[in-house]
Amino acid sequence: MNREEILEAVKEAMPEKRFIHTLGVEKTALELADHYKVDRNQVSLAALLHDYAKYADKEEMMAIMVEQKMDPKLFTYNQELWHAPVGAYFAETKFGVTDEAVLKAIACHTTGNAAMSTMDKIIYLADYTEPNRSFPGVYKARRLSFDSLDKAMLFALSNTITFLITKRQPIFPDTFDAYNYFARLQIEGEV
Repeated sequence: MNREEILEAVKEAMPEKRFIHTLGVEKTALELADHYKVDRNQVSLAALLHDYAKYADKEEMMAIMVEQKMDPKLFTYNQELWHAPVGAYFAETKFGVTDEAVLKAIACHTTGNAAMSTMDKIIYLADYTEPNRSFPGVYKARRLSFDSLDKAMLFALSNTITFLITKRQPIFPDTFDAYNYFARLQIEGEV
């Protein structure tokens, strides 16, 4: 599929506001890709497809997660997390994406994890900081993203965990693992 075909399919799969968000994520991700010298084509593809499954039918997503033997812990956390791993599955099955780096970046863009590649961090942070986002700390997160992906990840994960705690929502273990990984880097002076 070419870019125009992907854009059309993505646009059809979501409300206009989410499509505008997706374009903002791609723009931010490409800026970060240029800054950190990461492949623009991979980053663009992951950014465009990162929320493709966001509005998919919950029953369909549940069936895919069972069939594909995805992490069973996902069933006991907020369904908002499902669109990331299911989105990676759709990227592969509906769009023919075989690039494992792209699929992994899509799959972990909601929770993060302790083994994030540079592209994973770029997609996570582009989703968090794209130009249409407005929340306390977003400007700092944007600045940090161009200073150090690891510093930006620690900041974003800290904010996300704090937000979820104030809402009394459960926090997926991968998010804690990611936070602990980046916190350890800071303690060791690598961030």
